[in-house]
Amino acid sequence: MFCVAPPELETKMNVTKGGLVLFSANSNSSCMELSKKIAERLGVEMGKVQVYQEPNRETRVQIQESVRGKDVFIIQTVSKDVNTTVMELLIMVYACKTSCAKSIIGVIPYFPYSKQCKMRKRGSIVSKLLASMMCKAGLTHLITMDLHQKEIQGFFNIPVDNLRASPFLLQYIQEEIPDYRNAVIVAKSPASAKRAQSFAERLRLGIAVIHGEAQDAESDLVDGRHSPPMVRSVAAIHPSLEIPMLIPKEKPPITVVGDVGGRIAIIVDDIIDDVDSFLAAAETLKERGAYKIFVMATHGLLSSDAPRLIEESAIDEVVVTNTIPHEIQKLQCPKIKTVDISMILSEAIRRIHNGESMSYLFRNIGLDD
Repeated sequence: MFCVAPPELETKMNVTKGGLVLFSANSNSSCMELSKKIAERLGVEMGKVQVYQEPNRETRVQIQESVRGKDVFIIQTVSKDVNTTVMELLIMVYACKTSCAKSIIGVIPYFPYSKQCKMRKRGSIVSKLLASMMCKAGLTHLITMDLHQKEIQGFFNIPVDNLRASPFLLQYIQEEIPDYRNAVIVAKSPASAKRAQSFAERLRLGIAVIHGEAQDAESDLVDGRHSPPMVRSVAAIHPSLEIPMLIPKEKPPITVVGDVGGRIAIIVDDIIDDVDSFLAAAETLKERGAYKIFVMATHGLLSSDAPRLIEESAIDEVVVTNTIPHEIQKLQCPKIKTVDISMILSEAIRRIHNGESMSYLFRNIGLDD
């Protein structure tokens, strides 16, 4: 585990006023490691609570100590059973509310359903629904890290502190990659170019962007899915109106904008879940001459058979933080490394509880970070 505390942060740790209660809302013991690290840094004991599943799969929460008039911090790390994780959090928040807690602060390093934050045809914005449910349950403040889209903060009507993991990842690059001066920061798609630019500017390195996609198979080209219908349906349009049709998008073949030949390629993103796009990017970078490939991400969901695919791929190392437990994945794939971010979460808890400014934790943070 990689983590080094700045001296000025170490001197302020373990200094909390009374009236703080720290709970873990997870019924899964593997998800409680982060909570224990935070409690140890704060110098407090974990609150006494029972969270378990009934035989009929209902979630039950029993708080076993008084929270009346206290600041309650509920730490919830997301397990593979996301829906159970959400219900555990909501029920515990409501239990604290009905037990007359002074304030209820959710510490959710990875905000679930964060990818569903935009309207997709006849879908729904699930992030907005989840935010409304948390506020309705009684949450008064939220601490999270690297939201998939920063606009998610606007879904809440309570204060939201969106912390950043980039300082820890940058420190890892500087201290654990010996020849990082010969590296180039890579965005695996134009969508992540801003994040890559931020890393590159802080490390004084170059940037490369992968654009395009692999060419479709022949069967895809002949089945008509890329073609507009032969006859336009205008039944719902007034006869006097002629609305122009939007030209469909067509991505070019994969190209790398930037020089990666003879360099270390460091791919940066916020989430690594389905690894297919990362594997394709790694293969492209190898073909362009990169001799070592790292992947850096805040949230390592690593679902399905991601560890096996990473182990068999051209990727040399995957570095993620412990916002999500992934000890099992690390056993399956030695290439996966972990950066501990419990320090910044514990400092955020301490500052909120003591009524101190949070600006220290957002020093030099730009709009693109």
